[in-house]
Amino acid sequence: MPVITIRGQHGSGSAEIGELVARKLNIDYVDREIIAGVAERLRRSNTSIAQKETPPSTLFGRISEAMAQTAYTDDNIDAYKGLYSPFWEMPLDDKNYLSGLEYVIKELAARQSIVIRGRGSQFILKDFPGVFHVQIVAPVDARVKRVMERQGTNEEDARKEIARFDDGSREFVKRYFKASVTDPLNYDMVINTNRLGIERAASVITGAVLL
Repeated sequence: MPVITIRGQHGSGSAEIGELVARKLNIDYVDREIIAGVAERLRRSNTSIAQKETPPSTLFGRISEAMAQTAYTDDNIDAYKGLYSPFWEMPLDDKNYLSGLEYVIKELAARQSIVIRGRGSQFILKDFPGVFHVQIVAPVDARVKRVMERQGTNEEDARKEIARFDDGSREFVKRYFKASVTDPLNYDMVINTNRLGIERAASVITGAVLL
């Protein structure tokens, strides 16, 4: 099975779609939040404990091993926050962020089939054979509604959060990959969840990669 990258506008439903695609294909799913969880575990555990808690056969073990290979330690933790920090918190002039991201994502993609959401994975893996790149979009109003429902926030705050995410994502991709995150030519498939919905979108992606 192929490796699948999913990039989604904030509030488009990309996280739900990514998890659902992974379940349908019975493969692993990874995103910023999962990587952050591994990073926190590594911070709290010494190497031997971390290895026992996250054997190499597990997804957490694979991420831990990849992060360890990038010299991820308490002494240089700031150099690798780009693995899991929101786009708007990442300094756009620090290439250590990109090197850490590239190594971990390429290691995950090289070992077995996986769904990777975000983190510039569509650009980092653009030359990997067999990788299927998906972009998830939705109208702003639909995204605002989804963020409000999911986070219990008001419309003004939801719109601010969406704008911050969009701006950070656009600048991150422009600076590190010299590309436009919204350009459909960077993807094999673009899906509007306002038209298809979460379940149908996941089914379309699953069907496409199994062709």
